[in-house]
Amino acid sequence: MLTSKQRAKLREMANRIDPIFQIGKGGINDQLITQLYDAFEARELIKISVLNSADYTARDACDEIVKRTASEPVQCIGSKIVLYKKSREHQKIFFD
Repeated sequence: MLTSKQRAKLREMANRIDPIFQIGKGGINDQLITQLYDAFEARELIKISVLNSADYTARDACDEIVKRTASEPVQCIGSKIVLYKKSREHQKIFFD
């Protein structure tokens, strides 16, 4: 569980990154979840964009992904989702 201080640091870091995934008509499938696991292992902090054509709202998509990947929600604003999951082998983000 992230503290508010850790979440604030991650939000600040997320301002400088672009979304690397988009959720559209295809929704959240097993292939997307597998790709998310790989992205978390490589980056730890990822941003996702939810398209207007998606069957999910950004909040619903965030809840579903968090549940299926055991990641931490950092931020969900508009159509953007920011998630964090500590990498097992390539940890890059350290908290004081």
